[in-house]
Amino acid sequence: MQRIIIFIAALCLGACASGSIGSSTGTARSAGASAPAVRPAPVLVPSQSVREAGLQNIIGANGTALLERFGKARIDLTEGTARKLQFANEACVIDIFLYPLQSGRDPVATHIEARNRKTGAAEDKAACARVLTKQIMR
Repeated sequence: MQRIIIFIAALCLGACASGSIGSSTGTARSAGASAPAVRPAPVLVPSQSVREAGLQNIIGANGTALLERFGKARIDLTEGTARKLQFANEACVIDIFLYPLQSGRDPVATHIEARNRKTGAAEDKAACARVLTKQIMR
């Protein structure tokens, strides 16, 4: 839950940093100046995980596709429009975070985290996904 909140906060900060909402130059507008153009709401962008080898078929996938690939989720949590799916075996745990990339659209995988089930140490995301996929295909 805390990771979802941190991830959303990071996305919001990134969206704010990418452009300014108003001017901070301190110049006054004349009475006849037009109002600034209304900017569309920011669109979520998949995380760095999309560039990692072996994750291309996971990032962008919807919940149904992920459940078909990995089987029943250990955790399937929905909060607002966001969703977290967690899959695990005796060795590793993978958390896949899904967010709608556009308003009104179904959420898709935008971020992945993997860790060792016993120690909690970070694991190779693609390797963990491969192991969990092979586990289902048996």
